[in-house]
Amino acid sequence: MHTTLAAPRRTSLVRETGFAYFPIALIARLPFAMMVVGILTLVVSARDSLALGGLTSAMTGLGTALIGPLLGAAADRFGQRRVLLISGTVNSLLLLAIAWLAFAAVPDAALLGVAFLIGASMPQVAPLSRSRLVGIIGRSFAKDRRESVVGGTMAYESAADEIVFVFGPVIVGVLATTLNPAAPVIGAAVLALVFVSAFALHPTANAGAAAAGAKPQQAPARELARPALMATVVGALGMGLFFGAMLTSLTAFMAERGAPEQAGLVYGAMGIGSAALALGVALFPARFTLTARWLVFAGILAAGTLALPFAQSVGAMTLCLLVIGVGIGPTLVTQYSLAAGRSPFGRSATVMTMLGSAVVVGQSAASALTGVLAETAGAQTALLAPIAAALVVLGAGIVNAPLSRVRAAARPR
Repeated sequence: MHTTLAAPRRTSLVRETGFAYFPIALIARLPFAMMVVGILTLVVSARDSLALGGLTSAMTGLGTALIGPLLGAAADRFGQRRVLLISGTVNSLLLLAIAWLAFAAVPDAALLGVAFLIGASMPQVAPLSRSRLVGIIGRSFAKDRRESVVGGTMAYESAADEIVFVFGPVIVGVLATTLNPAAPVIGAAVLALVFVSAFALHPTANAGAAAAGAKPQQAPARELARPALMATVVGALGMGLFFGAMLTSLTAFMAERGAPEQAGLVYGAMGIGSAALALGVALFPARFTLTARWLVFAGILAAGTLALPFAQSVGAMTLCLLVIGVGIGPTLVTQYSLAAGRSPFGRSATVMTMLGSAVVVGQSAASALTGVLAETAGAQTALLAPIAAALVVLGAGIVNAPLSRVRAAARPR
């Protein structure tokens, strides 16, 4: 009698993480997507000053940009669970504090200081989720499957970011309109406390964490400055510059047509297309390399922006944004996939937060500069800013190409 052995089941990421992981990680990102717009809305309503509102939200972005990588480094050193629980709790309390301080008789400097601390303590859910999933893939999947699974995972993660950044401001608008200006910030505080804690306590948070008291094995910090890795950081900075320049110049464009409140809806056309294409990256053949994808889709992004100054109607602008969206999602996915492959040993969370913080730095800087440009020279001139940002993304992709070849040649056979 012959005994037939069952073939081993091919593992899947959902099986490794548990199905609950993905909705928890998705909702835990919402506070960050709601935070900047929510604080802007709160301060403008409470203090009747658009300038102070813009400066307060910029301080939030500055706090995230400066401290975010340090939170990532702490997660690599001490484990994600501890860092997320502390930062999530502190962030929730600070959000509640600013909701009260905005209407209290305190100087503007107090709001700016608290806003900086809110950004500094913002739980880095998206970068830490990427780091966590890449670690699980490295331990659980055969070598011949890892690259494709990482690509698909980065595609999902980028699409998840797009979804929350499209719907986050919408939720802020609904809460502020139907309840009161403080409601979005209080809502973000509750979401941070509940869902960031759930994300921190999920069993996957312990994956790869060093034993209590043991120092984790890590590559030297100087490896974070390698040119191939820095190229992806500069590319992410360019994407942040584009997001800030595009939304600000689009708001000016819509304001000149008497409908500034509709800027978010028009901007959403780009986000929807970007999310759809980001998910489609998982279907690309392996011979369409990451280096080539960056060049192709950054080229589409740059080409789409060249038409922006010539758009005279809302319909034409929407069409431009749909084309631009085709380039955004795949470019972001490619940058994170390359960064995941180039992360020094034991420093994955640090690398992912470096890219996330680069996006925030670019977004904050471009929003401020493009706002000044729009105010002094008009929307038509401000629409040149997204072109410059897209060229930064494309330039970083061009620099990345030879660095990728050098890295491939140096890889042990």
